[in-house]
Amino acid sequence: MSVLIVGSVALDTVMTPFGKSEDALGGSATYFACAASYFDRPRVVAVVGDDFPERYKQTLRKCDVDLEGLEVKPGKTFRWAGKYGFDLNQRETLSTCLNVFEHFHPKLPDNYRTSEYVFLGNIHPQLQIEVLEQIASPKFVACDTMNFWIENERETLCELIKKVDAIVLNDSEARELSREPNLTKAARKIQEMGCHKVIIKKGEHGCLFFTPDSHFSAPAYPLDAVNDPTGAGDSFAGGFMGYLAQNGKLDDLSIRRAIVYGSVIASFTVEDFSVQRLIRLTEKEISARFEEFRAITHFG
Repeated sequence: MSVLIVGSVALDTVMTPFGKSEDALGGSATYFACAASYFDRPRVVAVVGDDFPERYKQTLRKCDVDLEGLEVKPGKTFRWAGKYGFDLNQRETLSTCLNVFEHFHPKLPDNYRTSEYVFLGNIHPQLQIEVLEQIASPKFVACDTMNFWIENERETLCELIKKVDAIVLNDSEARELSREPNLTKAARKIQEMGCHKVIIKKGEHGCLFFTPDSHFSAPAYPLDAVNDPTGAGDSFAGGFMGYLAQNGKLDDLSIRRAIVYGSVIASFTVEDFSVQRLIRLTEKEISARFEEFRAITHFG
């Protein structure tokens, strides 16, 4: 199977009470691809500037990420800087420099157009739609979004939602999109918009999954140390989509297992800065933590 991610590859500067990383490898597509690589060979569609370090390309290649769809444009790479306090659920954006990402229009290589599992990262919803128009016959499409698009591009976003199989968003985004404070009702409202599978991330409190006929709640893994929460949501999506692509099934049980695998991968991501923990992760560690998840959620 093949999994495609369209999103950002960036250089991040992050400060937390536990350290700092400067111009580190980041971006939604980066975290997604590194996470998905433990299950499938992810295909990346993104853009970077000609200042993007070659060593970071090598890092992604070592993770068996397909970079044919990574465009290199004259100019500077997208840069983001943020700061976290001791409440790691809250962050302050210090600067956002879109640079070459500002005029990014995804163009899929011919062999990417047959991708069966597609994740539309957090970009303008019109661009997400344009990506879908380039895909021949996807088996499963999921998308991400953010408050900015909900507030400023609602009509286009609602058009996109009708075209995807699942949407992944956090609790505040779900409330704003649905205009409903209760998350269960929010999920139902989003389903009424045309997307039948809704995954709502709740940070350190886990996530919720809703279909028209069922719902599922997965806890977050209890960690002793969280050093950098950047990219946790994208890593979750990468683990989720990667497992589905590897498994090849889309029944309710498979999606629930994919959610737990996504949570497992995200729990490793936050243990170190940038993708450092992801790139030294082992399949044995993933399996062991998956079994721990099974144990902590078992009763009866």
